[in-house]
Amino acid sequence: MEIVILLMFAALGVQLLKSKEQRRRIALLGSHLSRHQIEKLMENLTQGYLRALGEDDPERRAQIWSMLSTAETELSEQFQRFTAEFAKVWSDQTLVSTLPIAIPYADKLFPLATFDLRQALAIHAKGIAAAVENRENRSLRDKAFTLSAELFLMQHSCHWFCRSKAIASARMLARHQTRYAQLLSSVAPETRQAYCKLVGC
Repeated sequence: MEIVILLMFAALGVQLLKSKEQRRRIALLGSHLSRHQIEKLMENLTQGYLRALGEDDPERRAQIWSMLSTAETELSEQFQRFTAEFAKVWSDQTLVSTLPIAIPYADKLFPLATFDLRQALAIHAKGIAAAVENRENRSLRDKAFTLSAELFLMQHSCHWFCRSKAIASARMLARHQTRYAQLLSSVAPETRQAYCKLVGC
């Protein structure tokens, strides 16, 4: 009976430490994101792509794509600024655990099983910019598909930093009906290569 009680207290202690660490990470990332409208622009783009792809009138569809182009550029520029700002955060605050489950202060206990969010954001910034500029000369539909994947993978990295990889993947599936493996296969090859080298796909 005493062992059971001790295990319950230990589990409670771990949960409290994990919650404290997650709140710190959410506050850190949120303090930088709050200076920009990245999330709002992402939502507008996602909804705009659906409208453009569902529009039958060619003239109206062209107008929607034109407006979306402006939003894409603004999002890319804001994300570049956000990434530059976040790069100034101390490295001991930006490590992300690659362990399969969330363990309190895992980045301190197992530093070899981590990656730096600042480096991940730099990879995402390059991928988003390349997709917005459409360097591969994709069709508007394919450009929207690739940019959406780049944005969702960036969002996954942010959720991974705040919680864990498992929770980030579960949220991605719930919100966008997209699996983590699908994201990796949908981003540009350059993004996928750099990202997998960093996090270990």
